[in-house]
Amino acid sequence: MPVPIPRQRAIPAAESGQAQGAFSPGGPSGEATGGPAGAVPAPQAATTPVDSTTNLTLLVIEDDPAGSLSVPEMLDAAGKPIRIRTARNLTEAERLLTDDVHCILLDLALPAPGRAATQSDDELTTLKHVLRLAPRHAVLALTASGDAERGAQAVRVGAQDYLFRDELDGRLLSRAIRYAVERKRSDKAERRLTESRLRAQENARLERGLLPTPLLEGSSLRFAARYRPGRSRALLGGDFYDTVRTPDGTVHAMIGDVCGHGPDEAALGVELRIAWRALTFAGLCGDELLSTLQQVLEHERENDEIFATLCTVDIAPDGRRAGLCLAGHPSPLISRPGRPAELLPYENGGPALGLLPGARWPRRQVELGGEWSLMLYTDGLIEGHIGEGKERLGQDGMVDLVRRRLAEGLTGEELLRATVNEVRDLNGGELTDDVAVLLLDRTP
Repeated sequence: MPVPIPRQRAIPAAESGQAQGAFSPGGPSGEATGGPAGAVPAPQAATTPVDSTTNLTLLVIEDDPAGSLSVPEMLDAAGKPIRIRTARNLTEAERLLTDDVHCILLDLALPAPGRAATQSDDELTTLKHVLRLAPRHAVLALTASGDAERGAQAVRVGAQDYLFRDELDGRLLSRAIRYAVERKRSDKAERRLTESRLRAQENARLERGLLPTPLLEGSSLRFAARYRPGRSRALLGGDFYDTVRTPDGTVHAMIGDVCGHGPDEAALGVELRIAWRALTFAGLCGDELLSTLQQVLEHERENDEIFATLCTVDIAPDGRRAGLCLAGHPSPLISRPGRPAELLPYENGGPALGLLPGARWPRRQVELGGEWSLMLYTDGLIEGHIGEGKERLGQDGMVDLVRRRLAEGLTGEELLRATVNEVRDLNGGELTDDVAVLLLDRTP
């Protein structure tokens, strides 16, 4: 049958309530131990995990000078004695609440700090104080028999379960302790999962800022894009692109690459993209637009060694001509019926943004024709290796690869997907650099 809580010794027991042996005297802190005498364990970095080699430890917090409250004898599921540590008040509980404690049994009759235990609000205040004191520990609330409403309130506040004071027995309490510990562990896992989901949603919002929806309403051009960050498990990289149609019917497209692959470079890429869109709608293009973007880069970058390459194309309303500006960026690839895919002229391009103060970026007029497909890309697509050697794919290799895919009849998303996947396969695995590819098609 139940016995009073000991202060200096341990009580071994089985779930059936039958004693299995005697404990050695515990330490002076009020803990009952299942081995040689010892002091209270020192705090650890995290709550001790429960496994087959760990003794469960229960901290009982109760104000019972007469010693009428009894805790039955208990063993855990592995047959090991559950250690008991007791505290008369919250101050003593805080001292005894080391990280090797797995569960707390709180008597709701314990007065709140500085108040008399005459109202249920006071009792729940005590529970709330314990929950703040021990956010990583499982908590069982102990209430008067038949007072299920108060126990339910305790669970709503944050306790894992509640028990009636005069109905404690070894089987019930040992099961309740294990359940509370596992439920607390499950709650932690669920909270981490929720936090992970929230972070994923936040990352998705950031990704939408980097990978915008093209504004091509009213245009007959078809749009497709592929993006693959180089950082492991990242959604964002230093590559960026955008496409918009201005009121005069001109379609403007750009693609760029901030040197580096970290979150700072990704943030700078987003800033440049947004600035490009705003400046384009404001009527800037060519050298004037790139000069302004360089000013944005110079003000927003972390140090003077950060630069960005950029390619801009503005396609006339009739779709047959375009203006091309290159700022240290690879030239776009154009394919037309009856002619092999080829790079647009890349002579007379300017330097990357952020390298030379007062630099100029000439705008070159190019003829596109009546039917064409124009592919803009970042250098991550051409700098992958070929096999195990040091040879890289390069622009010539990329042109040959796209020509083969076009000959197979691939267009749009299928063409970009097949191209990026083959580049990755040739590299022997994931590419270390960010990859962005944008495709604009005009058909009769």
